[in-house]
Amino acid sequence: MGAGRFAPSPSGPLHLGNLRTAILAWLFARSTQRDFLLRVEDLDRVRSGAEATQIAELEAVGLNFDGTILRQSERFGLYFDVVEDLKKRNLVYPCFCSRKDIAEAGSAPHAAPGAYPGTCRNLSPDEREAKAKIRPAALRLRSEVNEYSVHDVLAGKYTSTVDDFVLVRNDGAPAYNLAVVIDDALSGIDQVVRGDDLLSSAPRQAYLASLLGYQIPDYVHVALALNSKGQRLAKRDGAVTLEEITEHGVRPADVVAILLESLGLPSTSLQAALEAFDPANLPREPWIVEPEKIVQQLMSQASRNR
Repeated sequence: MGAGRFAPSPSGPLHLGNLRTAILAWLFARSTQRDFLLRVEDLDRVRSGAEATQIAELEAVGLNFDGTILRQSERFGLYFDVVEDLKKRNLVYPCFCSRKDIAEAGSAPHAAPGAYPGTCRNLSPDEREAKAKIRPAALRLRSEVNEYSVHDVLAGKYTSTVDDFVLVRNDGAPAYNLAVVIDDALSGIDQVVRGDDLLSSAPRQAYLASLLGYQIPDYVHVALALNSKGQRLAKRDGAVTLEEITEHGVRPADVVAILLESLGLPSTSLQAALEAFDPANLPREPWIVEPEKIVQQLMSQASRNR
């Protein structure tokens, strides 16, 4: 069998939502007899010491990984080799548009919301040369479809627009949609479990995988943990990281218990949760996190367990 993975960006400590998704990725991988890999997505947004902190947090909640840690920052050569192959197939072109250019063009009636309208797709050599003097180019995929469908274990069939998305940013760094496709394929990852805010990116990534002759992974986009305003958890919400919560005298095992409870799974241990795990029974709605209540609940639970 293949592998599943958890792939955090080392931008800071993992919050409850990150840990919940990591546990779900572990459960999906282990319940299907897959390996479970850790990848550090450090193409940008890297904070000093964050990788070590995140690894310690994952170990503290009892997640075990197979193989060695993969870091995207160490794989630039692989990404650019793929881009060169796509160039030879005339599937890459330079784009000189700014975000403002794209936003204004995207507001035109004929453009799909959020899609790149192809402004630079058919520039002449002279036009490209002139624009290159003003702004460095990003590299975009010359997509041959307008939309693509994937199957998600929880969401079912999902179809979305596939535009000429960025492969290499104009600062020369590989783009997320390029790197994750290559990393998953070359690492033998055939199961991708992540937050459902990334579902809309799956058709683009699956299409690119098909162009490269890669196996399209099994997608599982899980419900997020959100704050009381329906927004993604952030530092401003307070007491949402493992470090912040354990400062109140709560053990990591108690944090795992409440995360498992939020998934409708036995809270006694990860192993017990694994034995009872059934994707069909997972909640489809977001888990609303109110930090003060969570901390109180955890402290109460911790005192009962002592």
